[in-house]
Amino acid sequence: MMPGSPEIAETHAGPAPRTVCVFTPTYERAYILPVLYDSLVAQTSHDFVWMIVDDGSTDGTEELVASWIERGEIEIDYVKTANGGKPRAINLGVERATSPLFFVVDSDDWLLPGAIEHVLATWATIKGQDRYAGIVALRGTDERTPMDTWMPEGARDVKYWDLFETMGFRGDTSLIHRTEVLRDYPYDVAPGEIFIAETSVYYRLDERYVMLADNTILTICHYLPDGLTRNFAANAKRNPIGYWKHKRYCAERSTTLKGVVRETLLYLVGCRLAGQSGALRMAPNKPAALACYLPALVARYTLFK
Repeated sequence: MMPGSPEIAETHAGPAPRTVCVFTPTYERAYILPVLYDSLVAQTSHDFVWMIVDDGSTDGTEELVASWIERGEIEIDYVKTANGGKPRAINLGVERATSPLFFVVDSDDWLLPGAIEHVLATWATIKGQDRYAGIVALRGTDERTPMDTWMPEGARDVKYWDLFETMGFRGDTSLIHRTEVLRDYPYDVAPGEIFIAETSVYYRLDERYVMLADNTILTICHYLPDGLTRNFAANAKRNPIGYWKHKRYCAERSTTLKGVVRETLLYLVGCRLAGQSGALRMAPNKPAALACYLPALVARYTLFK
């Protein structure tokens, strides 16, 4: 250094964060988690970190993941918390993540070998365009068979709500979001409850963003008996406040007669489950609420008994 020159502190930056955070919330799934692990090891691109939030498992998940970290085949970020439910686990993961993309992959799913490479290539086509919240691709029972339907023909820039409500899509999705966007939309889980529908965030993203539709199967899924999807009525009963609030939003958002009736009926069921007074007064569509009042009572004591 020349005499009289100002000192310049040397900095040694660490490695850049991986582009994708593959996020897996898990609870008592040590028996199936190795399938996902093997699919991640087999990825054609390892530009990802696998973040696991262990939601209070007691089945040896911690020891299993420790053995994988010891192998060093992929980068793993593991954190264990008290049982608080999947939405709170996602909130924690989003806050913890350093990757620009956040890809939720459930503990009973696994990825096709080229999934991460495909995500990176697709992301490169929209990177820097702030109107996109992320990418909506597909889940399937195998690489050629989607869960019900393929993407609607010609779909590209879509609102998640419209994809299901007006575009005829009935499948299941692989969602890759910008992490910074998700930080502005945490799950609002009611005190004493552990669940609220994941769509409660995805639908609200529609208010500011679109998703890039990608007619590609990335995730393989087979619903298990202990999964959330197969136990929606039980989840509504255990988490009624989150359920009625979400269904009220859906009833407010609906633009078709079928959608208004369906969501209003389920909103009224949720209010019954929660013991919430003023359901008719708070309903977004009061004529629909009056028409659905008796059917909602029937549903409460049959489908939601």
